[in-house]
Amino acid sequence: MRKLTIIGGGFAGLTAAITAAEAGIEVTLHEAHRTLGGRGRTADGPYRTNEGPHALYNGGPHWTWLEQRGLVPPLAVLPTAEALRFRVHLDGAVRRTPPLSLFRQARRSPEQAPVDLDFRTWATGLAGERTARVAAAYSGVALFHHDPGSLSARFVQERLHRAAALPPEAHYVRGGWGELIERMATRARELGVRIETSSRVDSLPLGGGPVIVATALPAAARLLGDPSVTWESGRTVLFDLALRTRKGDPFVVSDLDAPGWIERFTAQDPSLAPAGQQLLQAQLPIGPEASKADGVAHAERLLDLGFPGWRERTVWRRESVSQGRTGAVDRPGTTWRDRPAVDRGDGVYLAGDQVAAPGVLSEVSFTSAVEAVSLALRADLVDRRHKHGLDLKRA
Repeated sequence: MRKLTIIGGGFAGLTAAITAAEAGIEVTLHEAHRTLGGRGRTADGPYRTNEGPHALYNGGPHWTWLEQRGLVPPLAVLPTAEALRFRVHLDGAVRRTPPLSLFRQARRSPEQAPVDLDFRTWATGLAGERTARVAAAYSGVALFHHDPGSLSARFVQERLHRAAALPPEAHYVRGGWGELIERMATRARELGVRIETSSRVDSLPLGGGPVIVATALPAAARLLGDPSVTWESGRTVLFDLALRTRKGDPFVVSDLDAPGWIERFTAQDPSLAPAGQQLLQAQLPIGPEASKADGVAHAERLLDLGFPGWRERTVWRRESVSQGRTGAVDRPGTTWRDRPAVDRGDGVYLAGDQVAAPGVLSEVSFTSAVEAVSLALRADLVDRRHKHGLDLKRA
């Protein structure tokens, strides 16, 4: 294999491009937008927002891969005083500490959780209905789903275990995730990857070597002409808010009555907003029948309790709905192995956060991208051996 085409310039596409180029492959990457990054883009100032709250977990293989290549950007350090301002919303009130039973549940190994049973039933049998409800709601920070308790116990427990780990696995890129994307793009170009932005691909290229489709799953299904390329994801209201600074505002408000999360990102990185202002990013999962207004109302209720005078202090706000763009969720009886396969046949491969690859959040994109390149290399090796064998027979 001498050439590889990658469609999509987000985290998965750039991971695949770097991996392939390091193996000596000539890579062309097409990105439909004028900038790279996909959901990892960071908005230009003055408010450096991501598409929803973003954190880089250090417990997965992508962290090691990035570190080995010097691609981990400078990280924002959360001051201890800010960390102590972590709050939870429980039984209609904002509290300083979550129930200890949440941490006991979170400590359970994911391997103890059954695949075929929903999380609510499993956790209720172990720890009672209240703990099951609280644990399910807390896991929403890594699920973006309105009803985590209805999902596979194994799937939810893995995310709960990682999201509640002590010391925390979550780290924050100083300046937003766009800094990570820029480092990856620079590395790809140094390796000779040809990156074409504003380059929309409407059909699979033919005859130019293997193709890795690293787009959102609906776009991949259209490119492949295969409507079966689908998997369930969450539906979430994203709420961005800039407030005039007030001493004592929470760092996080995690809703334990219903999945919802508000985080003051300037607590660890003041550069994300102008001086004297603070940037909040929130995600409020909503059900299939709910509206954006329902999610916004949920956010406003939490703000009323946790951020006194927030309405009078607001200098900027933005609301949107993210549908099918927050990663896969697995129902009882399914695992990541049941999601759309990476190898689509005929030299076409799929990468992204809703495909058949293990991991949490962006780790799925990373793992599937590396796997796609590995499968393409393996298929090429088999083809060359087969061709060599035919040549020997002719000789």
